[in-house]
Amino acid sequence: MSHESRLQQSLRELLNTQRTAALAVQPLADFSASALPAPCLSFVPWAWCSDFSCLVIHASGLASHTRAMQAHPAISLMMVASEVPGQGVHALERISIAGVASTPPRDSALWQALKSSYLARFPEAEAMTMLGDFRFLCITPSAGRHVAGFGSAREVSDQDLIAAFNPASS
Repeated sequence: MSHESRLQQSLRELLNTQRTAALAVQPLADFSASALPAPCLSFVPWAWCSDFSCLVIHASGLASHTRAMQAHPAISLMMVASEVPGQGVHALERISIAGVASTPPRDSALWQALKSSYLARFPEAEAMTMLGDFRFLCITPSAGRHVAGFGSAREVSDQDLIAAFNPASS
């Protein structure tokens, strides 16, 4: 059994308890030096697909963030620990994750694995998977920045993220 650091344990706990994330995507508008488009930010439920080492988002193809991910697949996600009433918020644990989004073909092996992982975490979403405009998106993590508390920040590799998402090995 390998030793897992306190920070890695803390990251694992954060990822196991937070089911939603802020999703940042590049806007659909073209960039220019004179008129930068506003960043696009959404709030999304997510799941982890251990078979393909990726995060899963289920989103409408009509949503601006879905269209933006298809045009510009580089994305960021942020998960933040829940606030505790009466306690400060400046040291809330959080992770920001950089990644790449892709949309697998419906009924492919990847699509099936994403659907299974998502419904295991959100069984109430099964009816939404039948809607024609919804799709599963695979977010492959590339790196992250983990803030475990005040004065405790670190860069996290894709392998550290994958290890934290997957169940602890005994």
